[in-house]
Amino acid sequence: MIDIRVLRADDWALWRWLRLWALAESPQVYASALTDWTGPLDTEERWRGRLTDVPFNAVLWHEARAVGMVSGTAPDTDGLVELISLWVAPDARGQGVGDAAVGAVLAWARRTHPRCAVALSVMPGNDPAADLFRRNGFVDTAAAGAGTGERRMLHRPSAA
Repeated sequence: MIDIRVLRADDWALWRWLRLWALAESPQVYASALTDWTGPLDTEERWRGRLTDVPFNAVLWHEARAVGMVSGTAPDTDGLVELISLWVAPDARGQGVGDAAVGAVLAWARRTHPRCAVALSVMPGNDPAADLFRRNGFVDTAAAGAGTGERRMLHRPSAA
């Protein structure tokens, strides 16, 4: 069973530990780099701010271990919620953790912003992530990341 725990600012140390692990283990799948979050930039205030500024942050637990993370942003000026910071520990991949993470963001978005589509970006070469998102109802869009070659994908809200 996968347990999804929504975080508060006081959970910053857990979020920090997972995020640094994700950036070190899978640097090619993120626009951010490990150096963007370490050294003088690695402060409790910054980590707390990240959990406060982004309204949905969750850690996924499997077999009593934190094995994944995901976030969802507030809608932007185009009315899009962004699914960001998704990562699953290598030994937990293929066990439904990624699907649970995507489902958690979609459920949160539908509950809090029912008319908003959910968008995300996938870095070039990250085909397993693109497959995960397609499996969960995302479709490729014509838009691409500015100069990065990122694939943009979109999940539209269901018609009421």
